[in-house]
Amino acid sequence: MKGKSPDLESTGSGTTTKRSSVSSGSRSRTRRDFLTRFTNSEHLTNKLQDWFALLVESSESNEPVFDPPFELVELQKFDYALEGVSFQQLTRMPNAVYASTSTSVEANAYLAIEDFLHATVKTLWEAFWSQEDEPVPFSVGCLYNQNLKFYQAEQALALGKLEDLSATGVLLKNPRHPHGKWDHILELALLRPDIESDHHQPSLPLLGEALFYALRILIARSVSRLDFSQSSNCVFILVADTQYGCVVKVEGDVSKLDFDVNSVYDCAAEWIKNHSKISVSPVDRIWNKLGNANWGDIGTLQVVFATYHSIMQFFGPPRHSIEDLAADHTSRLHSRRQERHLGEDTSLNENGAFRSPEIVEVQEEQQEEKIERGDCMKLEVGSVLWLEDSNYQKGYQISHVSLPHHIASPVEDDDDSGRAVFLYVGSPPSQLEPAWEDMNLWYQVQRQTKVLSVMKQRGLSSKYLPELHGSGRVIHPGQCQKPSSGGRCDHPWCGTPILATTPVGETVADLVNEGMFGPEEAIRCCHDCLSALSSSSSGGIRHGDIRPENVVYVTSGVRLPYFVLIGWGHAVLEERDRPAMNLHFSSTYALQEGKLCAASDAESLIYMLYFCCGGDLPDLDSVEGALQWRETSWSKRLIQQKLGDVSTILKAFSDYVDSLCGTPYPLDCDIWLRRLKRNLSEDHGKDIETSG
Repeated sequence: MKGKSPDLESTGSGTTTKRSSVSSGSRSRTRRDFLTRFTNSEHLTNKLQDWFALLVESSESNEPVFDPPFELVELQKFDYALEGVSFQQLTRMPNAVYASTSTSVEANAYLAIEDFLHATVKTLWEAFWSQEDEPVPFSVGCLYNQNLKFYQAEQALALGKLEDLSATGVLLKNPRHPHGKWDHILELALLRPDIESDHHQPSLPLLGEALFYALRILIARSVSRLDFSQSSNCVFILVADTQYGCVVKVEGDVSKLDFDVNSVYDCAAEWIKNHSKISVSPVDRIWNKLGNANWGDIGTLQVVFATYHSIMQFFGPPRHSIEDLAADHTSRLHSRRQERHLGEDTSLNENGAFRSPEIVEVQEEQQEEKIERGDCMKLEVGSVLWLEDSNYQKGYQISHVSLPHHIASPVEDDDDSGRAVFLYVGSPPSQLEPAWEDMNLWYQVQRQTKVLSVMKQRGLSSKYLPELHGSGRVIHPGQCQKPSSGGRCDHPWCGTPILATTPVGETVADLVNEGMFGPEEAIRCCHDCLSALSSSSSGGIRHGDIRPENVVYVTSGVRLPYFVLIGWGHAVLEERDRPAMNLHFSSTYALQEGKLCAASDAESLIYMLYFCCGGDLPDLDSVEGALQWRETSWSKRLIQQKLGDVSTILKAFSDYVDSLCGTPYPLDCDIWLRRLKRNLSEDHGKDIETSG
């Protein structure tokens, strides 16, 4: 199955390779022969001169020849996600003040770009993918042009190979191949002098070199033993000098390349002209004049974002998504304003801008008190949170800290001894207007509490639905000075909402990353989620936010594991409610109308299964693009074909859902639950519930 870390060749960690079942041996040999002859970037650039000249002539004056690879809104959201992430301070930097063609400066630049790439992949891995100090699975090395092998920059310089270094690459670590393999390359960076041209994009010689390396990587991936989590038809090449940088994105199906070993450069040029899509970001500053990396500027941000996508191609969706980390932007902004005494005193002037109050001197006693309060707020393993409701108090001891929910165990409750719960902790009530509240946490805690309570009131119950274990307000340490039962004191946690649900399990996103989501799990997931949807819809409730992070696999304390559909904060209870908007998982009707139709949740379930079973995850940056992808995928039956590779019943169910998309006709859940049940192991059948 796709959607997991690539299976590297046998290493000390015990991972193994597997050959592609698609490519024949003769085709692989032809492509490898093509690669051995495809070694000179200048030859390719010469073949592209006329084509590039036509592109320049057809573009408007001073306008970029190629579209950028990323939308500004994507970069903004990524920037929000990185607000709480600290990048390593680089010690080796290119010094643009004394930039020249001298050997020492060029050597320093190679050392600097190596440090820059290493800091980037290490920080991204730890922030988005790593779990419990998992080691960074990447290495960074310089490409030696004579043999197309990789060496550490210091090693290459010590051997006197500076003049023959052509690029710096980020590669998968593999002790069996210390000098790297081309299909192990995540991305390449070309270090060249003065990369900016008149069109704010690289010149033809530099672009031709980038296209040459991109095509080499794509061909190497097409004959690779690696099992790519994402599409291998896209590669990012970074271009930089001692001040500026840009991103070149090349994507295309190399199966459409004519692998004629007698005219490799003609064939490569024809493929680039007719079968590739090229995107180039504007050349922008990534280092300041002193050589420090401008981590927060847009030039550096687009380079880091390209690296993020490169990692995702090999390791699949991250454990912590951009949306999850970006959701904390508002609360961080709120905290910064409160720290600067802007929480209560800030007002708007006549131009709509914030007018800051006078700077206030903070006494040492106030600082110490603030630090003590901050310590009380910190959640860690072993922390106990007490919940206050109208009728009882209940404690939860945290055993695992994570987002969006922690895992905890009830305290002093014999009935729940050893039983784990998901613990959602909301934002403390704000002094600002509600618009400043962290709406993501509001949906997870307050809104989900309401939905689960409504389910309980309407008598909706199923093993595939979460159960409300407790909800209320946190009892904070110390004496509470709130003026009334509905008020709050000045303690940071006073009035903080909390929600506890059962059961606890591992998300489908984690199962996919671990390579544990096989055909049996896919069918069972479809059955169990459909059963949950059947139960909820019988009470007039639709989910509206089905995605891999909102389905958990319950294995603890049960004979037969099963899936539970969680994350009901965006559920639709009445006509005015609006579902969550997700470019990859929302239904077509939800994206078009902002509402759900009868089959919307089932359509989202199909998308989730498709991506989790190895379907190509497209780069979507707009609703229009998402709708176009859906139309193309359904019309070409790409989704049905992919799910058909997993199971015929999933293919049949996707066909059925396709026939209902956008219509008012409800799903016949019962018949499909019976069919899905028959496709599961027969000896497990008696344990499967088909309705709530």
